[in-house]
Amino acid sequence: MTSLYVDRRGVTLKADGEALVFYENGERIGTVPLAPLSRVFLRGDVTVSSSLLGKLGERGIGVVVLSGRKAEPTMLLGRPHNDAARRVAQYRLSLDTDFCLRFSRAIVEAKLRSQAAFLAARRDSEAGSRYLLTLTLQRLATSIAAVDQQPSMASLRGLEGAGAAAYFEGFAELLPARLHFNGRNRRPPRDPANALLSLGYTLLHAEAVLALYGAGLDPFIGFYHALDFGRESLACDLVEPLRVEVDQHALMLFRSEKLRPEDFSSTQSGCLLGKAGRARFYAEWEALAARLRKLLAESVSDVANAISLAGTMPAPCPAGSTALATDTEVDDDDF
Repeated sequence: MTSLYVDRRGVTLKADGEALVFYENGERIGTVPLAPLSRVFLRGDVTVSSSLLGKLGERGIGVVVLSGRKAEPTMLLGRPHNDAARRVAQYRLSLDTDFCLRFSRAIVEAKLRSQAAFLAARRDSEAGSRYLLTLTLQRLATSIAAVDQQPSMASLRGLEGAGAAAYFEGFAELLPARLHFNGRNRRPPRDPANALLSLGYTLLHAEAVLALYGAGLDPFIGFYHALDFGRESLACDLVEPLRVEVDQHALMLFRSEKLRPEDFSSTQSGCLLGKAGRARFYAEWEALAARLRKLLAESVSDVANAISLAGTMPAPCPAGSTALATDTEVDDDDF
């Protein structure tokens, strides 16, 4: 299965049998078979026929609309999972403070460990940055060791914030200096690295929403991220340990110069990736997206199983990070 990215003004998409057809100025300019598609991403002034939306929905092909300069996604989804009892159990558990804290500790520990593993691997090949990365890893290790001792969501979020500050200092050391990355910023991002991270995180979040929706879970009802109007809090929970995958991808794109500072422009709306750069980004993104979908499917399955057990087991650790058994202890060899 693969994704289709449409980032072209004035294009109309229609259905023709088992194919998606592109029209421009009334002329047919191309076709794509529907069979291999799993996602369709639309950006810009693109028109989609209702018959095509119907076919995409029937096949469970998610449509993600990246509208506006901020590229905030709107998602059109197919038929959801039929087990409404699963969502009822999720709602009940979202009010169980003990379950939510266990789940949240697992999420934060998995995120910190994935960040530490990434920086530890880079330290071995970055002689000039070894000292700073070692200090960063020490700070992350301190945060990891303290996760289980956090008595509340507030203290856990503070610990996560301290870990993030340490991690992004190490990440900044790895990026090319001409990107002028001085830490994470957003809404709007103010430099090329942050612009790319925001785009990648947006796509990752959209994949999490689609995976949760397809599994019969409510993306808006989370256990770590609190309820917030218009925010898919459970999707936010699940993407936390996987953000490092986007970070590694961004680092690769900049170091290989597949993307350069000249591909971005800065305005009052923030730093934005231009159209030519987006085309190269999407071409590189799809391989990572396939891996992220697999990891998210495993994470969603773990969460659904935990919910089905009505909170009698600790919250599962998201796939691709650290496996969680009957408690939150993990082997030191994992990072």
